[in-house]
Amino acid sequence: MPTSESSQPAQTVDKNGAAPDEAGRLAREQIFESTLSYFLGPIGPHLRDDSVTEIMVNGYNEVYVERAGRLYQTESRFASEDALRSAIHNVAQYVDREIDEDRPILDARLPDGSRVHAVIPPSARLGTYLTIRKFKRDIYSLDDFVRLDSLSAATMEFLRICVRLRKNIVVAGGTGTGKTTFLNGLSTAIPREERIVVIEDSSELRLAQPHTLYLESQQADAYGHGGVNIRQLFKASLRMRPDRIIVGEVRGGEALDMVQSMISGHSGSMTTVHATSPRDALVRLETLSLMSDVELPVYVARAQAASAINVVVQLTRFTEDGSRKVTRITEQHGLDAENRYQFRDLFISRLKGRTPDDRLIAELEPTGEQPSFASEPYEQGMDDSIRLTSDLWSTSRV
Repeated sequence: MPTSESSQPAQTVDKNGAAPDEAGRLAREQIFESTLSYFLGPIGPHLRDDSVTEIMVNGYNEVYVERAGRLYQTESRFASEDALRSAIHNVAQYVDREIDEDRPILDARLPDGSRVHAVIPPSARLGTYLTIRKFKRDIYSLDDFVRLDSLSAATMEFLRICVRLRKNIVVAGGTGTGKTTFLNGLSTAIPREERIVVIEDSSELRLAQPHTLYLESQQADAYGHGGVNIRQLFKASLRMRPDRIIVGEVRGGEALDMVQSMISGHSGSMTTVHATSPRDALVRLETLSLMSDVELPVYVARAQAASAINVVVQLTRFTEDGSRKVTRITEQHGLDAENRYQFRDLFISRLKGRTPDDRLIAELEPTGEQPSFASEPYEQGMDDSIRLTSDLWSTSRV
């Protein structure tokens, strides 16, 4: 017989109005933050310095930081190898994971969202390595990338139109090129009324839209329980009635699920991939699709990737001055008669010189080519959005 609502035991709250479980969790987080602050004390100033984007500990007595894309060695150091190892074990304890000789790699997140990656001996040959990518509290918009000279005003307009046209976009680049940050900026062009599902291995994206759901993968515990991978999350997201799906980065067989969802009705998706050119980006997606548990001929994986991806935004980090820039925006438009990807460069960056303070000057210029979807903005009544890119669009089909 169902129990009436009035007969249910009342949930108690503490003096701050929090339920016992919530109060316990909050107390645990406060304890962790204070102990972590102690253990990470030697790099505490860098953690609090907003100009520092990444902290790299190459053993207890060598610490580098990244500022504005450039690396600087600091005078910071831990007291000993044991002191550094204790800090890492403290982080591992907070996220209910273990790091030891049998499991020498740890991926975790600090309370403020900063991403932690640690490797200990014997996998780390010269001592314990710790890398912290700091969490950005500010949401960068595409306007911010124009202000930082990473993007031109015309390319910003073009990308905003592509997002509104629900083109599937891949942000490609090497390590440290700012793919996730740019993907976050690109997401600001999504209409606020849409329902968005964000899937990440480690939560970094923060969208401005109010109707956003965030899913994060979980590592299994010491007994192999509780693990949830990106592919499982992606399959779950398809049942959540998303208007768009954003995958922070594709690294494995989930690429096949993403590609198939793109060509079966979930248009407007976005993701990032490690690649140094648009062609490499498509080849990588193709290769990752073949890593799934679905046996596919290579030509089928290629055909699906070619049908799914519309635009590739290529990012590059210049070691000369540490700047990160969009260097190419390319349309991918299917396969040719020999089953090869076809690309059409729409914007290409050209170096023009240096500023007096030795910063690179690069201009992202149109190539004169029009995308195959050049007529769509006019067909969808987006005439008012076209101000700087009229040469790219046409009232007739290309």
